[in-house]
Amino acid sequence: MTTDPAGTDPAVLASDDDREQAARRLRTAVEGGRLPLELLAPRLDEVYGARTRGELADACRGLPAPGPRDDLVVDSPPTSGRFVAGVFGGFVRKGRWVVPPRLTLWSMWGGGRVDLAQARFSSQNTEIRTVALWGGTRITVPDDIDVEVKGFGLFGVFGKGAARRTGRPGAPRVVIKGLALFGAVVTRTSTTGTEH
Repeated sequence: MTTDPAGTDPAVLASDDDREQAARRLRTAVEGGRLPLELLAPRLDEVYGARTRGELADACRGLPAPGPRDDLVVDSPPTSGRFVAGVFGGFVRKGRWVVPPRLTLWSMWGGGRVDLAQARFSSQNTEIRTVALWGGTRITVPDDIDVEVKGFGLFGVFGKGAARRTGRPGAPRVVIKGLALFGAVVTRTSTTGTEH
């Protein structure tokens, strides 16, 4: 019997969360062309019929072990509200957190920082709407997600340099849009550390 990727005892009983993670791993493998579509249904039958973690590992046989950034889209509720404001003050969202599908950032005579480098997403597609009025917002994105920037600067700057496509099937997609009026919205990539 194959051992599971985490190296734990394969005889340990599998939880519903373990089964869902294995099912997502199989679907991602199909999206990436690693597993043929015709094998998905029989493998999912194995996953949902598995009693132990070892049986789950067998259902995922032939697939690489999950890496530290796998499962960027999670079935968990967002850990941040949909509206974040820095008015005569500031806000910070960073570390491990779950991003809502729509997030509105408002900086007025204040500033804010949003760091997605360790974040997980509650949806495959995320929209970040940001408004900077006489204020500023900095958004840091990792290099393994697709990013589109559609913002507009009027007597201000709306940085679009972090926009890119990874070309990786199944990568989460983030659209950043909004307005910088006498203010700035700055985007940066977490691996390069250079602001645009």
